[in-house]
Amino acid sequence: MDLDKLMNKHLTRAFDLSKTIPEETLQQLLRFLRSAPTSVNIQPNHFYVLATAEGKKQLTDNLGERFQDNSEKILNASHTIILTTRADVPESHLEDVFNKESADGRFPDPAKNALWQSMTRDFLNLRNYSYKDLNHWMEKQTYMVLGMTMMAAAELGVEATPLEGFDPTSVDKAFKIRETGHTTTVLLTLGYPDPAKVYNSPISRFEADRLFTFV
Repeated sequence: MDLDKLMNKHLTRAFDLSKTIPEETLQQLLRFLRSAPTSVNIQPNHFYVLATAEGKKQLTDNLGERFQDNSEKILNASHTIILTTRADVPESHLEDVFNKESADGRFPDPAKNALWQSMTRDFLNLRNYSYKDLNHWMEKQTYMVLGMTMMAAAELGVEATPLEGFDPTSVDKAFKIRETGHTTTVLLTLGYPDPAKVYNSPISRFEADRLFTFV
């Protein structure tokens, strides 16, 4: 990965409609998305991959009136992913996580497996009852997954631009997301830049002495 190039580029605001991500590259990116870590392996996400013009239009029709400036980005992107987050952690989801970990042999020692499950339950109870921020905490996991996927996309030569300009209630309704126990958190557009609309101006960031404190 060319970090210098990555540090000096703007996010893509205009995609080239004529260019589509090759299927092999897309599947590689989705495998990475599936593998991205979350705290206590809670895996609170479901991802809607919009690969067709119809799917992308369904999204843009439900962004909300004030967010229509994002429509062109979505429609011209090769793919757009709706990243959703669980609204809570029911026992059924937790059991699914534990059962998959056991099936995959994550903790082959039964004693360590039992300890891990106990610690996970204690941590979730802390978030749910003491900090009372369970949903907010799970959304943090979604954003961690988002950031890592953007870096993976860059490694694969794909532009990735996150979008928060949308009405989550409208998007949830259009794709029947809340019926699954999830809600929309953020969107990720993927594709290749329109060469006629690439930003060539320098990026602007604060100097290091303002941003870093060494202790």
